[in-house]
Amino acid sequence: MKKPLILIPFLLLALGGGGWLLYQDRLDPDADSARLTLYGDIDVRLVNLAFEVSGRIAELLVVEGARVAPGQVLARLDDRHLILARNMASARVDAQQAELDKRIAGTRPEALAKLRADLEAARATAANAARHAGRTREMQTRNLISPQDVEDAVAAAQAAEAGVKAAQAGLDLGLAGSQAEDIAAAAAQLAALQADLAQAQLNLQHATLITPTAGIVQNRILEPGDMASAQRPVLTIALADPLWARVYLAEPDLGRVKPGQPAMVYSDSFAGKGYPGWVGYIAPSAEFTPKQVQTTELRVDLVYQARVYVCNPDGELRQGMPVTVELDLRAAPLVPPGCAPPASDAGIGG
Repeated sequence: MKKPLILIPFLLLALGGGGWLLYQDRLDPDADSARLTLYGDIDVRLVNLAFEVSGRIAELLVVEGARVAPGQVLARLDDRHLILARNMASARVDAQQAELDKRIAGTRPEALAKLRADLEAARATAANAARHAGRTREMQTRNLISPQDVEDAVAAAQAAEAGVKAAQAGLDLGLAGSQAEDIAAAAAQLAALQADLAQAQLNLQHATLITPTAGIVQNRILEPGDMASAQRPVLTIALADPLWARVYLAEPDLGRVKPGQPAMVYSDSFAGKGYPGWVGYIAPSAEFTPKQVQTTELRVDLVYQARVYVCNPDGELRQGMPVTVELDLRAAPLVPPGCAPPASDAGIGG
Protein backbone atom coordinates (compact mmCIF):
# COMPACT_ATOMS: atom_id res chain seq x y z
CA MET A 1 0.00 0.00 0.00
CA LYS A 2 2.99 2.38 0.46
CA LYS A 3 4.53 1.78 -3.01
CA PRO A 4 2.36 4.38 -4.85
CA LEU A 5 3.50 7.02 -2.40
CA ILE A 6 7.11 6.46 -3.41
CA LEU A 7 6.33 7.59 -7.01
CA ILE A 8 4.83 10.91 -5.98
CA PRO A 9 8.16 12.82 -5.58
CA PHE A 10 9.32 11.67 -9.04
CA LEU A 11 6.02 12.74 -10.59
CA LEU A 12 6.27 16.16 -8.95
CA LEU A 13 9.85 16.52 -10.19
CA ALA A 14 8.84 15.69 -13.77
CA LEU A 15 5.97 18.16 -13.73
CA GLY A 16 8.24 20.83 -12.30
CA GLY A 17 10.84 20.27 -14.98
CA GLY A 18 8.24 20.45 -17.74
CA GLY A 19 6.85 23.63 -16.29
CA TRP A 20 10.32 25.15 -16.15
CA LEU A 21 10.99 24.33 -19.82
CA LEU A 22 7.63 25.78 -20.81
CA TYR A 23 8.43 28.87 -18.79
CA GLN A 24 11.81 29.21 -20.52
CA ASP A 25 10.17 28.90 -23.95
CA ARG A 26 7.76 31.66 -23.12
CA LEU A 27 10.56 33.87 -21.88
CA ASP A 28 12.60 33.34 -25.07
CA PRO A 29 10.26 32.11 -27.87
CA ASP A 30 12.87 33.05 -30.56
CA ALA A 31 15.73 31.10 -28.97
CA ASP A 32 15.98 28.73 -31.99
CA SER A 33 14.60 31.03 -34.69
CA ALA A 34 17.89 32.85 -35.31
CA ARG A 35 19.70 29.80 -36.65
CA LEU A 36 18.87 27.07 -39.10
CA THR A 37 20.92 23.89 -39.41
CA LEU A 38 20.87 22.04 -42.70
CA TYR A 39 22.66 18.91 -43.89
CA GLY A 40 23.89 18.18 -47.36
CA ASP A 41 26.97 17.48 -49.43
CA ILE A 42 29.47 19.38 -51.53
CA ASP A 43 28.80 19.65 -55.24
CA VAL A 44 30.68 21.15 -58.18
CA ARG A 45 30.17 21.65 -61.89
CA LEU A 46 31.77 19.12 -64.22
CA VAL A 47 32.97 19.97 -67.72
CA ASN A 48 33.61 17.34 -70.39
CA LEU A 49 36.38 18.62 -72.65
CA ALA A 50 36.60 17.35 -76.24
CA PHE A 51 38.52 18.28 -79.38
CA GLU A 52 36.52 20.24 -81.95
CA VAL A 53 38.13 18.30 -84.80
CA SER A 54 38.61 14.59 -85.34
CA GLY A 55 41.97 12.89 -85.15
CA ARG A 56 44.23 10.53 -83.27
CA ILE A 57 45.44 11.69 -79.85
CA ALA A 58 49.20 12.21 -79.93
CA GLU A 59 49.75 13.13 -76.26
CA LEU A 60 47.91 13.77 -72.99
CA LEU A 61 49.75 16.13 -70.65
CA VAL A 62 47.74 15.75 -67.42
CA VAL A 63 46.64 12.94 -65.09
CA GLU A 64 43.71 12.50 -62.71
CA GLY A 65 43.90 14.85 -59.76
CA ALA A 66 46.04 17.44 -61.51
CA ARG A 67 45.10 21.06 -60.97
CA VAL A 68 44.82 23.02 -64.20
CA ALA A 69 44.77 26.75 -64.88
CA PRO A 70 42.85 28.65 -67.58
CA GLY A 71 44.61 28.42 -70.94
CA GLN A 72 46.70 25.39 -69.99
CA VAL A 73 47.38 22.84 -72.75
CA LEU A 74 45.93 19.45 -71.82
CA ALA A 75 46.27 17.31 -74.94
CA ARG A 76 47.27 17.36 -78.63
CA LEU A 77 46.18 15.54 -81.76
CA ASP A 78 48.36 14.26 -84.58
CA ASP A 79 48.03 17.39 -86.75
CA ARG A 80 49.99 16.44 -89.87
CA HIS A 81 46.94 16.24 -92.13
CA LEU A 82 45.67 19.53 -90.73
CA ILE A 83 48.97 21.23 -91.57
CA LEU A 84 48.76 19.93 -95.15
CA ALA A 85 45.20 21.20 -95.49
CA ARG A 86 46.28 24.62 -94.18
CA ASN A 87 49.17 24.79 -96.66
CA MET A 88 46.92 23.88 -99.61
CA ALA A 89 44.40 26.51 -98.64
CA SER A 90 47.19 29.09 -98.34
CA ALA A 91 48.48 28.26 -101.85
CA ARG A 92 45.02 28.68 -103.36
CA VAL A 93 44.72 32.09 -101.72
CA ASP A 94 48.08 33.17 -103.15
CA ALA A 95 47.08 32.07 -106.67
CA GLN A 96 43.75 33.89 -106.56
CA GLN A 97 45.39 37.01 -105.13
CA ALA A 98 47.74 37.08 -108.14
CA GLU A 99 44.78 36.73 -110.50
CA LEU A 100 42.97 39.60 -108.84
CA ASP A 101 46.08 41.78 -108.94
CA LYS A 102 46.42 41.06 -112.65
CA ARG A 103 42.84 42.09 -113.33
CA ILE A 104 43.17 45.27 -111.32
CA ALA A 105 46.48 46.25 -112.96
CA GLY A 106 45.06 45.77 -116.47
CA THR A 107 47.06 44.90 -119.59
CA ARG A 108 50.85 45.03 -119.29
CA PRO A 109 52.72 47.62 -121.39
CA GLU A 110 54.45 44.86 -123.33
CA ALA A 111 51.10 43.35 -124.25
CA LEU A 112 49.79 46.75 -125.37
CA ALA A 113 52.86 47.21 -127.56
CA LYS A 114 52.18 43.87 -129.22
CA LEU A 115 48.54 44.81 -129.83
CA ARG A 116 49.59 48.06 -131.47
CA ALA A 117 52.07 46.17 -133.66
CA ASP A 118 49.38 43.69 -134.65
CA LEU A 119 47.12 46.61 -135.61
CA GLU A 120 49.81 48.17 -137.78
CA ALA A 121 50.48 44.83 -139.47
CA ALA A 122 46.77 44.38 -140.15
CA ARG A 123 46.54 47.86 -141.66
CA ALA A 124 49.51 47.16 -143.91
CA THR A 125 47.98 43.89 -145.06
CA ALA A 126 44.66 45.62 -145.70
CA ALA A 127 46.31 48.37 -147.73
CA ASN A 128 48.18 45.87 -149.83
CA ALA A 129 45.03 43.83 -150.39
CA ALA A 130 43.12 46.97 -151.45
CA ARG A 131 45.79 47.90 -154.01
CA HIS A 132 45.80 44.36 -155.39
CA ALA A 133 42.03 44.44 -155.75
CA GLY A 134 42.27 47.77 -157.62
CA ARG A 135 44.80 46.35 -160.07
CA THR A 136 42.67 43.30 -160.78
CA ARG A 137 39.67 45.49 -161.62
CA GLU A 138 41.83 47.51 -164.06
CA MET A 139 43.09 44.34 -165.67
CA GLN A 140 39.54 43.05 -165.96
CA THR A 141 38.56 46.05 -168.12
CA ARG A 142 41.22 44.97 -170.59
CA ASN A 143 40.17 41.33 -170.37
CA LEU A 144 43.56 40.35 -168.95
CA ILE A 145 42.18 38.48 -165.95
CA SER A 146 39.26 36.22 -165.21
CA PRO A 147 36.26 37.37 -163.15
CA GLN A 148 37.12 34.76 -160.52
CA ASP A 149 40.51 36.33 -159.92
CA VAL A 150 38.84 39.69 -159.42
CA GLU A 151 36.40 38.27 -156.92
CA ASP A 152 39.23 36.60 -154.98
CA ALA A 153 41.18 39.82 -154.80
CA VAL A 154 38.15 41.79 -153.58
CA ALA A 155 37.39 39.14 -150.94
CA ALA A 156 40.98 39.23 -149.74
CA ALA A 157 40.80 43.01 -149.43
CA GLN A 158 37.61 42.77 -147.41
CA ALA A 159 39.11 40.10 -145.11
CA ALA A 160 42.19 42.25 -144.52
CA GLU A 161 39.95 45.20 -143.61
CA ALA A 162 38.10 42.99 -141.11
CA GLY A 163 41.46 42.00 -139.62
CA VAL A 164 42.21 45.69 -139.08
CA LYS A 165 38.96 46.09 -137.17
CA ALA A 166 39.69 43.00 -135.07
CA ALA A 167 43.17 44.25 -134.19
CA GLN A 168 41.74 47.66 -133.31
CA ALA A 169 39.15 46.03 -131.02
CA GLY A 170 41.86 43.99 -129.28
CA LEU A 171 43.91 47.12 -128.67
CA ASP A 172 40.85 48.93 -127.32
CA LEU A 173 40.17 46.07 -124.87
CA GLY A 174 43.76 46.10 -123.73
CA LEU A 175 43.64 49.82 -123.12
CA ALA A 176 40.32 49.57 -121.26
CA GLY A 177 41.55 46.84 -118.88
CA SER A 178 39.35 44.36 -117.00
CA GLN A 179 35.66 44.98 -116.53
CA ALA A 180 34.42 45.88 -113.08
CA GLU A 181 32.33 42.71 -113.02
CA ASP A 182 35.39 40.54 -113.65
CA ILE A 183 37.31 42.27 -110.87
CA ALA A 184 34.38 41.83 -108.47
CA ALA A 185 34.11 38.12 -109.32
CA ALA A 186 37.84 37.61 -108.75
CA ALA A 187 37.63 39.47 -105.44
CA ALA A 188 34.67 37.33 -104.31
CA GLN A 189 36.55 34.16 -105.19
CA LEU A 190 39.53 35.40 -103.18
CA ALA A 191 37.31 36.08 -100.16
CA ALA A 192 35.92 32.54 -100.33
CA LEU A 193 39.41 31.04 -100.47
CA GLN A 194 40.53 33.24 -97.57
CA ALA A 195 37.62 31.89 -95.54
CA ASP A 196 38.74 28.35 -96.36
CA LEU A 197 42.24 29.24 -95.17
CA ALA A 198 40.89 30.71 -91.92
CA GLN A 199 38.89 27.51 -91.33
CA ALA A 200 41.98 25.39 -91.97
CA GLN A 201 44.00 27.50 -89.52
CA LEU A 202 41.23 27.22 -86.92
CA ASN A 203 41.10 23.44 -87.35
CA LEU A 204 44.85 23.34 -86.76
CA GLN A 205 44.46 25.38 -83.56
CA HIS A 206 41.70 23.02 -82.39
CA ALA A 207 44.15 20.13 -82.57
CA THR A 208 45.39 21.45 -79.20
CA LEU A 209 42.99 20.97 -76.26
CA ILE A 210 43.08 23.92 -73.84
CA THR A 211 41.15 24.22 -70.60
CA PRO A 212 38.91 27.31 -70.47
CA THR A 213 38.88 27.54 -66.68
CA ALA A 214 40.61 26.45 -63.50
CA GLY A 215 39.75 23.06 -62.05
CA ILE A 216 40.88 19.54 -61.21
CA VAL A 217 41.18 16.68 -63.69
CA GLN A 218 38.62 14.16 -62.53
CA ASN A 219 38.83 11.57 -65.29
CA ARG A 220 40.94 10.70 -68.35
CA ILE A 221 38.37 9.20 -70.67
CA LEU A 222 40.63 8.68 -73.70
CA GLU A 223 44.32 7.86 -73.98
CA PRO A 224 47.08 8.53 -76.56
CA GLY A 225 46.34 6.54 -79.70
CA ASP A 226 42.56 6.78 -79.31
CA MET A 227 40.53 8.46 -82.02
CA ALA A 228 38.96 11.68 -80.73
CA SER A 229 36.10 13.76 -82.08
CA ALA A 230 33.72 16.48 -80.96
CA GLN A 231 31.33 13.74 -79.75
CA ARG A 232 33.96 11.92 -77.62
CA PRO A 233 35.13 13.78 -74.50
CA VAL A 234 38.79 13.36 -73.62
CA LEU A 235 38.87 14.68 -70.04
CA THR A 236 36.43 15.57 -67.29
CA ILE A 237 37.28 18.71 -65.30
CA ALA A 238 35.75 19.51 -61.92
CA LEU A 239 35.57 23.28 -61.71
CA ALA A 240 37.23 24.86 -58.69
CA ASP A 241 34.77 27.75 -58.65
CA PRO A 242 31.95 27.91 -57.82
CA LEU A 243 31.75 25.31 -55.05
CA TRP A 244 28.52 24.83 -53.14
CA ALA A 245 26.77 22.68 -50.55
CA ARG A 246 23.56 21.12 -51.83
CA VAL A 247 20.94 21.26 -49.06
CA TYR A 248 17.16 20.99 -48.83
CA LEU A 249 14.72 23.40 -47.22
CA ALA A 250 11.39 22.43 -45.75
CA GLU A 251 8.44 24.54 -46.88
CA PRO A 252 8.06 26.33 -43.50
CA ASP A 253 11.68 27.55 -43.76
CA LEU A 254 11.30 29.19 -47.19
CA GLY A 255 10.18 32.50 -45.71
CA ARG A 256 13.16 32.55 -43.33
CA VAL A 257 15.94 31.96 -45.87
CA LYS A 258 16.92 34.59 -48.45
CA PRO A 259 19.49 34.60 -51.23
CA GLY A 260 22.77 36.15 -50.08
CA GLN A 261 22.20 35.19 -46.46
CA PRO A 262 25.53 34.38 -44.72
CA ALA A 263 26.29 30.81 -43.73
CA MET A 264 29.03 28.67 -42.21
CA VAL A 265 29.81 25.24 -43.59
CA TYR A 266 31.37 22.50 -41.46
CA SER A 267 32.82 19.13 -42.42
CA ASP A 268 33.63 16.07 -40.33
CA SER A 269 36.93 15.78 -42.20
CA PHE A 270 38.12 19.07 -40.70
CA ALA A 271 36.45 19.14 -37.31
CA GLY A 272 35.92 22.57 -35.82
CA LYS A 273 36.87 24.43 -38.99
CA GLY A 274 34.18 26.59 -40.56
CA TYR A 275 34.06 27.75 -44.16
CA PRO A 276 32.18 31.00 -44.84
CA GLY A 277 29.48 30.94 -47.48
CA TRP A 278 26.17 32.37 -48.58
CA VAL A 279 22.83 31.21 -49.90
CA GLY A 280 23.10 31.48 -53.67
CA TYR A 281 20.13 29.60 -55.07
CA ILE A 282 16.73 28.33 -53.94
CA ALA A 283 14.80 26.07 -56.30
CA PRO A 284 11.54 27.54 -57.62
CA SER A 285 9.73 24.19 -57.40
CA ALA A 286 9.43 21.48 -54.76
CA GLU A 287 10.62 17.89 -54.95
CA PHE A 288 10.32 14.83 -52.78
CA THR A 289 13.00 14.37 -50.16
CA PRO A 290 15.96 12.67 -51.92
CA LYS A 291 15.89 8.89 -51.78
CA GLN A 292 19.11 8.70 -49.74
CA VAL A 293 17.01 9.89 -46.78
CA GLN A 294 15.91 6.47 -45.52
CA THR A 295 13.11 7.23 -43.03
CA THR A 296 9.62 6.90 -44.47
CA GLU A 297 8.45 10.04 -42.68
CA LEU A 298 11.06 12.24 -44.35
CA ARG A 299 10.94 10.56 -47.74
CA VAL A 300 7.35 11.58 -48.40
CA ASP A 301 7.93 15.25 -47.49
CA LEU A 302 8.27 17.93 -50.16
CA VAL A 303 11.44 20.02 -49.93
CA TYR A 304 13.16 22.76 -51.94
CA GLN A 305 16.72 22.35 -53.10
CA ALA A 306 19.11 25.17 -52.19
CA ARG A 307 22.73 25.89 -52.86
CA VAL A 308 24.98 27.44 -50.26
CA TYR A 309 28.11 28.69 -51.99
CA VAL A 310 31.23 28.22 -49.92
CA CYS A 311 34.75 29.63 -49.95
CA ASN A 312 37.36 26.90 -50.28
CA PRO A 313 40.75 28.65 -50.57
CA ASP A 314 42.80 25.62 -49.48
CA GLY A 315 40.94 23.09 -51.64
CA GLU A 316 39.93 21.02 -48.61
CA LEU A 317 36.27 20.56 -49.56
CA ARG A 318 35.67 18.01 -52.30
CA GLN A 319 32.73 16.79 -54.30
CA GLY A 320 30.36 14.50 -52.40
CA MET A 321 31.76 15.42 -48.97
CA PRO A 322 28.92 15.51 -46.37
CA VAL A 323 28.68 18.86 -44.58
CA THR A 324 26.61 20.72 -42.00
CA VAL A 325 25.40 24.21 -42.89
CA GLU A 326 24.55 26.79 -40.25
CA LEU A 327 22.50 29.79 -41.42
CA ASP A 328 22.29 33.02 -39.44
CA LEU A 329 18.68 33.98 -40.19
CA ARG A 330 18.96 37.38 -38.50
CA ALA A 331 21.88 38.55 -40.63
CA ALA A 332 21.20 40.72 -43.67
CA PRO A 333 22.06 39.32 -47.09
CA LEU A 334 25.65 40.01 -48.15
CA VAL A 335 26.19 42.52 -50.97
CA PRO A 336 28.18 41.33 -52.80
CA PRO A 337 28.08 37.87 -51.26
CA GLY A 338 31.03 35.88 -50.01
CA CYS A 339 34.57 35.50 -51.31
CA ALA A 340 33.68 35.88 -54.99
CA PRO A 341 30.46 36.47 -56.94
CA PRO A 342 29.08 33.05 -57.90
CA ALA A 343 28.14 32.14 -61.44
CA SER A 344 24.49 32.62 -62.29
CA ASP A 345 22.24 29.65 -61.55
CA ALA A 346 19.62 30.66 -64.10
CA GLY A 347 18.53 27.58 -65.96
CA ILE A 348 20.82 25.23 -63.99
CA GLY A 349 19.31 21.99 -62.87
CA GLY A 350 20.29 19.93 -59.83
